[in-house]
Amino acid sequence: MTFPSPPSSERRPTAPEHQARISEDGIHPQVDDHSEPTEHQSSAQAGAELEGAQGASAQSNLQAQQHWIDHSHAHDGPCNHGTLSPRALSRHKGSSFSSGESRDAFGGPYAGALASGSSANPQGILGDTFIDGVLGGTDGPKVSTTQWLARRHGVKHTRSMYLSYYIPFFAWIRQYRWSYLRGDLIAALTMASFYLPMSLSYASNLGHIPPINGLYSFVFNPLIYAFLGSCPQMVVGPEAAGSLLVGSVVRSSVESGQSGDDDDIMNARICGVVTGMAGSVILVAGLTRLGFLDSVLSRPFLRGFISAIGVVIIVDQLIPETGLVEVATEVGGVNHGSSVQKIRFLVGNVSQSHKLTCAVSFVSFAIIMICREMKRRMQSRFPSVAYIPDRFVVVVLSAVFTWKFGWDKQGLAILGEVKSSTGSPFPFHWPFQNSHMTHVREAMSTSFLIGLLGFFESSVAAKSLGGGEGKGEGLQGISLSANRELVALGFANVIGGCFMALPAFGGYGRSKVNASTGGKTPMSSIFLSLITVLCVLFLLPYFHYLPKAVLSAMISVVAWSLIEECPHDIRFFYRIGGWTELSLMFVIFAATMFYSLSLGIAIGVGLSIVMVIKHSTRPRIQILGRVPGTQTFENAEENPEALEFIEGCLIVKIPEPLTFANTGELKSRLQRLELYGTTTAHPALPRVRNPEHNKNVIFDVHGVTKLDGSGTQVLFEIVSAYRQRGVRVFFCRVPSQRSTVFRLLQSSGVVEQCGGIAHFVASVEEALQLSELETLEGEYRDVPDDPNGR
Repeated sequence: MTFPSPPSSERRPTAPEHQARISEDGIHPQVDDHSEPTEHQSSAQAGAELEGAQGASAQSNLQAQQHWIDHSHAHDGPCNHGTLSPRALSRHKGSSFSSGESRDAFGGPYAGALASGSSANPQGILGDTFIDGVLGGTDGPKVSTTQWLARRHGVKHTRSMYLSYYIPFFAWIRQYRWSYLRGDLIAALTMASFYLPMSLSYASNLGHIPPINGLYSFVFNPLIYAFLGSCPQMVVGPEAAGSLLVGSVVRSSVESGQSGDDDDIMNARICGVVTGMAGSVILVAGLTRLGFLDSVLSRPFLRGFISAIGVVIIVDQLIPETGLVEVATEVGGVNHGSSVQKIRFLVGNVSQSHKLTCAVSFVSFAIIMICREMKRRMQSRFPSVAYIPDRFVVVVLSAVFTWKFGWDKQGLAILGEVKSSTGSPFPFHWPFQNSHMTHVREAMSTSFLIGLLGFFESSVAAKSLGGGEGKGEGLQGISLSANRELVALGFANVIGGCFMALPAFGGYGRSKVNASTGGKTPMSSIFLSLITVLCVLFLLPYFHYLPKAVLSAMISVVAWSLIEECPHDIRFFYRIGGWTELSLMFVIFAATMFYSLSLGIAIGVGLSIVMVIKHSTRPRIQILGRVPGTQTFENAEENPEALEFIEGCLIVKIPEPLTFANTGELKSRLQRLELYGTTTAHPALPRVRNPEHNKNVIFDVHGVTKLDGSGTQVLFEIVSAYRQRGVRVFFCRVPSQRSTVFRLLQSSGVVEQCGGIAHFVASVEEALQLSELETLEGEYRDVPDDPNGR
């Protein structure tokens, strides 16, 4: 009995025919030499007889290619089909490139590793760096892709290659020129004039530790980052947010009685514990390749939290700027209270403000803000204004005026003697001692957030500045790497924690100053460390008359910069209707302002993690419909009126990898498509989609580039349930038969459950034709034979 052909003007090959023309590698087409010649082949044959032996060979190649094109319906231009889709044969025979040259042009990956698919490969466990760089590689059949490519293309000295990659100092020092020296030195001097006084402010006013511990952050961290960092122009140092979080841990220890306000040694050690833990967290993250962690915290959380920190810092600094420190101490509970409590205190005691202190602080704040704005507006026309050390001038003049006019004797608080709490200029103290375990437990969450915030800010600065790759001048061949940045910043902060320094990370503003004043290489960071060492050894007595009000004014300027971008983000999210983002920003801001930094941290991190989990675990399957008059299929939920409905078929697109994270709700979402034709309908709604339209289920799995054991098991259960109900299941646009995805489908029994390899086709259109054929075949099989032979 014969069956009618599909109602199509041009019959395409069915799945068995198509699979017969796929070679064993599952990728390249295989021409059937026994098929009947077409008109094109006949004409080509006639031409071959006229051209002779050499022409016959060329014509034979053309015939083979034309045969594949005619039978496969390949088309020119970009192709959005799967890897099993028919396509025009690439120039292989008779081309100007030999097969060996063609394979070399692709580069990699190592073919043996792809074919084996074994997890026993030592590179999969230890990584290429350890196997090739440390152990010198393996001589067996299972070598790493890197080693295979290096041998194939004659790359030698792979150990030094890895050494230069993971310790970029060896990469950039060989490119260093004497012409860079002047710019790097000037940039280091400029940054020292700006940020060394700032580090004193961060330590004394925000971190509640001895001022010299702020300088330690510029002694060790920039030096270590210059050796390990992957962004040549980025300069690391203490930041306002991290210093404030250190201060919150110190205050918590003071409140619990484990330390005292005047116990400089213990407070410095607590700072070392926090810094060492923050460094350890991101160091471990870098070694385990968790460079994607900067994406965990959402933009609304960061903006809300950083803006709240800016407001908290401004409110905190208003107390020393108005000279009400002693009054706040007498009242009690103000220094360790929330920002709202401090605002109430300021309003209630404004009449007791010290006039000279207010004048010095507010005039300093105004001068720095005016200079900052003028430099911002003039720098495009006069780039040299970046060299003007306005903050350094304010610091020097205020110290000279205080000494000359005796302002300290008139009630103006000064920094006083700046020295190490232990007497040694660079005291070493291991932060992870058993006696500090109490502080370790208290500071765990804060240290984690310090590390995460610092890495995020460093990532923003590094991406803005870029590495040395592709620049017309400066260093070449140093590419940015999030994992290497984690290792560099983590190791630097672990060392800094051993010397009780503030946490130090890359800052965008500081790094832009470095770049704009001539710094081209990490040598500017080395110079900055050396200048700070000289300052610690010889210049500390000159900080004696530095007014604390000026330091508070400098911190207030930094805090203002933290708040500046918040209105822009609020307007943006309001314009696009991002009410979820705005609500998150408001909740975090309110929790930080009205209660404490700890609650703001807990709420922000908790909500961000919940949002990440929700986003990654929700399957994004779609029901497809056909664009009229075409063979294009689009999401039917977006514009159902403009698409054709395919009777008897449910076409489901899975546009993402299937793993344990997103397959938990796959069955329920698929059931909603069967019942309602959409995943957004509430499950309380009765069935509105006719069950007859679910007789054929077609899965478009072009986006399933990865499949793990859990996802395979769920897919097998779904297919088995369909087959038990008599539903035909088809898969289209599946990765090649050599891929891990297809091997899992085959070994798990999904291919067998569907009805064999014939149900795995190249496109949705072919799946529809095959389903129509099988439906007609079933209908004819159910018709009883006519006893009269009619």
